[in-house]
Amino acid sequence: MTPFAIAGVQMHVGALHSNVEGMIQRLDILMARFPWTQMVLFSELAPYGPLHRFAQPAQNEAITRFCQAAHRHKVWLIPGSMFIKGEDGLVRNTSVVINPQGEIVTRYNKMFPFRPYEVDVEAGTEFCVFDVPEVGRFGLSICYDMWFPETTRQLTSQGVEVLLHPVLTGTTDRDAELAIARATAAQFQCYVFDVNGLGAGGVGKSCVVDPTSVVLHQSAGQEDMFPIEIDLDVVRRQRETGMKGLGQVLKSFRDRSTDFPVYDRDSGTDAYLTTLGPLEMQHQGTRAGLHVEVPNLTAEQSDNTPFSKGLETQEITKESSTG
Repeated sequence: MTPFAIAGVQMHVGALHSNVEGMIQRLDILMARFPWTQMVLFSELAPYGPLHRFAQPAQNEAITRFCQAAHRHKVWLIPGSMFIKGEDGLVRNTSVVINPQGEIVTRYNKMFPFRPYEVDVEAGTEFCVFDVPEVGRFGLSICYDMWFPETTRQLTSQGVEVLLHPVLTGTTDRDAELAIARATAAQFQCYVFDVNGLGAGGVGKSCVVDPTSVVLHQSAGQEDMFPIEIDLDVVRRQRETGMKGLGQVLKSFRDRSTDFPVYDRDSGTDAYLTTLGPLEMQHQGTRAGLHVEVPNLTAEQSDNTPFSKGLETQEITKESSTG
């Protein structure tokens, strides 16, 4: 057995002031109540909230305080994320991983900003993998990243056994995210720690999922501290023998008989995606996707064009298809 205790902190996040002091206080309380905790994870954008006008420099007072707190409590600390304005003038959604010595081990920039809403946030390009000595390998992704299974595929292909996933979701798609968290744990045979905030930081419902997709903990809509002791040997056993002795998905992917041309941007396989229109904000009364303009086609062209198969008019509307 390789046990390791990770605590999520679901807390109220304000949008117009620093939440750093509140985070430090909650960390102190957590460690007083559950001194056996070895790693602590906060929600996305917990320190300064969701407005990127409060972007901080790469080295700032909050990070210094978090490093001191991690050293004081001898824990691994991921204090959510914050908007960081780099020397290039660009803003990124950045997490830091701090070890029990109070040192920054690595940083991670969110790969998939929530566009078209986060239009002024630059996407990261580097994955985040780090080792906890004598325990196992951990990976970090932020919120919308997990909607793209390629991100977790990359991490688990590098041996990640625990996916740390701070989120800020205050929208109606939270239940969909919870389903994705469970599916991710099963597909990639890993633990998932999905920590959301409250108030300007989200609607809560944080969760911890084991590699068989079993929910080990589910928060509700109030503040919550939830230390969970996991067993990394469960991950290793399942990856070797399959979930409940059944699907060995990572090995099956390794031994696949085909590659996927959709990932070659020049292959043309993803041509359909270009028909979906620009990635932009909707406006009131948006009717995008409710009609398709079809050019005049000869019979021969019609037979060979998948988007026009069986169409005889130039415009197909939702109203006409439903009568």
